[in-house]
Parts: sequence; C-alpha cells; structure tokens
Amino acid sequence: MLSYRHAFHAGNFADVLKHSVLSLVLDYMTRKEKGFHYIDSHSGAGMYQLAEEYAQKTGEYKDGIAKIINDENAPESLEPYLSLIKSLNLNSSSSDELEVYPGSPGIAKAFVRRQDSSHLFELHPTDIQHLEDFCQHWRKVFVKQSDGYQGVLGLIPPPSRRGVVLIDPPYELKEDYQKAVKTIVKAYEKFSTGTYILWYPVVKRELIEQMSHNLVKSSVRNVLQVEFCLENDTDEYGMTGTGLFIVNPPWQLAAQLEEILPYMKTKLGRDETSYTLNQLIAE
Repeated sequence: MLSYRHAFHAGNFADVLKHSVLSLVLDYMTRKEKGFHYIDSHSGAGMYQLAEEYAQKTGEYKDGIAKIINDENAPESLEPYLSLIKSLNLNSSSSDELEVYPGSPGIAKAFVRRQDSSHLFELHPTDIQHLEDFCQHWRKVFVKQSDGYQGVLGLIPPPSRRGVVLIDPPYELKEDYQKAVKTIVKAYEKFSTGTYILWYPVVKRELIEQMSHNLVKSSVRNVLQVEFCLENDTDEYGMTGTGLFIVNPPWQLAAQLEEILPYMKTKLGRDETSYTLNQLIAE
C-alpha cells in the first residue's frame, strides 16, 4: 500500500512534536566536531508547499505550526525548530502566511554539516521524485527508493559510531507497529549507542501498548516516551494523538520537553488535550 501522502498532514500538531524533537536531537549532535550519520527510514517528499491542494484540503497546518510560528513567548526549547521554519519562509508574501513546511529531510538538511552524511529512504513513486529533486544540491546525501526498515539495518553501525535514526512509517498496515519496534531492537543490537526516534500515531491504544511491551522486554535501554493527545482515546477511526519513543535521548531532552508539552497544550490543545512524558526504560 502506497496511498499515504504526508502532504495532507504537513505542519500539523504531530509534526510540531516530532520535528521539534528531531531539531533538538540534531542540534545536540552538531555540538561535537566529529561527524555523524542521519538515517531516515520513511522520508517523504522533503519539502511541502502549503498553498498546494493537499495541504489546503485538510488545512491541518493551520491548527499546528501556524498557531505558534510567530509567538514571541514560545519556550526557548522550541527555538531551533521555529527558527528553521521561519528561515524557510523568509520570502513569504506575508509575515503571517506560511508557504512551505519541511519534512524530516528538510529538518535534517538545516543541521547536517560537511562531515555528516544523510541516508534517506522512500518507496512512494511520486514522493521519491520530489525527494530527489529536493536533494539535488545537498552534499553527502544518499537517496534510495527502497524499504526503509532494511535500509536502516544495512547502514549500522556507521563508521563514525555516531548516528541518529528516524523511523517514521505511515502505519498504513497494522504490521508497521511491530515491524518498526523490531527494527529498533535489531538496530540497537548492532549499534547500542545510536539515538533512535520512533514516531507513532495514537489510533488504537492496544497497538501502542504492545509496542511499549515489546520494547520493555527487549535488550534496548534508555528509552524516553512522549505523547501529546488532542482527544481522549476512542474506538472511532482517526488519530487522536501522537507519540515518540526516543532511544538514547540527549541528556537535556526530557527537561526541554517539559517546557514544550504544556506550551503545546496551551496553544494547540482542546478541552480533552493531555500529554505524558516518562522514562519507559532506564539507562
């Protein structure tokens, strides 16, 4: 199944959480001179035009990034992320209108340096073309139209022994929930010091509980779990929240999320909105 297009959801509340965390992790990685590998299992198009049909059809970014992009009172922890989004929209016709929003490759491109390398995987035939176009003038980036799970496992451990892996599947198939966890576990067995970020949607709570259970019973250590839910869990169809499992998070990330989450609830939340942050697995 290749029907999922992230262009419908670019810049929504889930992206705000996922990309603010990714920005903080990559910012942390660049504090050391030694290079690192960035590996993205499901990269999407790289950059999204918010004025185009897909984004306008849902308008999800209007209840996400658009609500906070110009807020002067945003917490300092959001600065790397918000500064990036602003810099990409400098040529906007109006200071209040967003024209573009980056996917995870667009976030990564802003942080990686000459000594770092990026490895991007995408299967969708349209998105892979957009991704290749986006990466044309990006040095040390490698784009492949192939299975991202196998792509991750084939690249680790990286020669530098420093790496950030983002696993961000569309979850079109129920099997993706456990396949993503299995990939993390196998990757960790090969490269236990890497930082792994696994995104998931909150659609059916039992699927997430199974993910957590399988991580806990594995050999993986030092896992931070964060969730931001707009609504209470429901048996109805649709995503009510978003979450991340972060393996080997930067030491200050939990404290940064303690600033970001209540801010997101105030700016993006509803009456039922809630968030959780916990150390799922100890170091």
